[in-house]
Amino acid sequence: MVDPSNSAARPPAMLRLKVRKFVLSEHLVLWLSILYVTLLGPLVPGFFSTENAVNILLALLPLFLAALGQTFVLITGGIDLSVTSVIGLTSVVGAKVMTAQHGWLGNSPWATPLAVLVMLVIGTGIGGLNGLAITRLRLPAFIVTFTGMMFFGGLAIWVTQSRNIGALPDSFNRLGGNAWLACAIAVVIGGFAHLMLARSLFGRWLFATGHNARAADISGVPVPATIIAAYAVSGFCAALASILYTGQTETGSPVLAQRVLLDVIGATIIGGTSLFGGKGKVAWTLCGVLFLKLVDNTLNLLNLSVFAITMVKGGVILFAALLDATRHRFSGARA
Repeated sequence: MVDPSNSAARPPAMLRLKVRKFVLSEHLVLWLSILYVTLLGPLVPGFFSTENAVNILLALLPLFLAALGQTFVLITGGIDLSVTSVIGLTSVVGAKVMTAQHGWLGNSPWATPLAVLVMLVIGTGIGGLNGLAITRLRLPAFIVTFTGMMFFGGLAIWVTQSRNIGALPDSFNRLGGNAWLACAIAVVIGGFAHLMLARSLFGRWLFATGHNARAADISGVPVPATIIAAYAVSGFCAALASILYTGQTETGSPVLAQRVLLDVIGATIIGGTSLFGGKGKVAWTLCGVLFLKLVDNTLNLLNLSVFAITMVKGGVILFAALLDATRHRFSGARA
């Protein structure tokens, strides 16, 4: 005979198994993006136009680069709140280097490449300093990077006296304004980051540090150096994002991308990189950025206010954080 208690218990167990499989799926955000476009795209005027597709791409690429650096940091179990200040500071310093009106190189043919180099060095250096303070002073990443956000953001405003710097060289503006060139930069950096995470010893060190820093240290992983390198990568990627943002606006601004910190962290978490560390992929981050930019774009096309858009995006990011916590519990139960 069939035990009725077992048959009654079977459906809830199967349902829980299906829910767990859905929540833990690596392609969850990609499917949500496709579903979002399918359901809302036809209802939003101009969403499927070529011009709008280019706008989404240009908005997506610098955010992807910034979120890529955040992915490295989150994998180690940290967080980098100084990203937007790095973007603003490198934007104005790079503009000062290459403009004739404010700059040190003026109309020199080396102005653009040297400005790009200076921006990348500054971004990487700030990231390295963040990592050094976290590991050597044993301070929480939140406090160190929040302080960095305030200091470097204020420094950018002080350097420019809160003024924008225009008249940037066309060769520089094309780096961010030309969709194909910006896309090529993002693809190269994204591909290299994927190889670092998936195929390199450094990638294994990152995941080991995020899973359990103490166990990784005992196993021979150079945990402090790994954390410093992760924050240096975050600063480097923030500087790359600054290059694209500055090229798109054709202006060096101390408050450039000041409002995208929520997007940088949110897109990374939405994609599936865990706030608890030890988990993340480049493809996940790309899907998270895509989903957040689709939401942003459709809400803008519907002429919603900035406040309404911020509220909706905040709700989406909160849902992603709850989903991450659920995934963490499921993964722990499965382990």
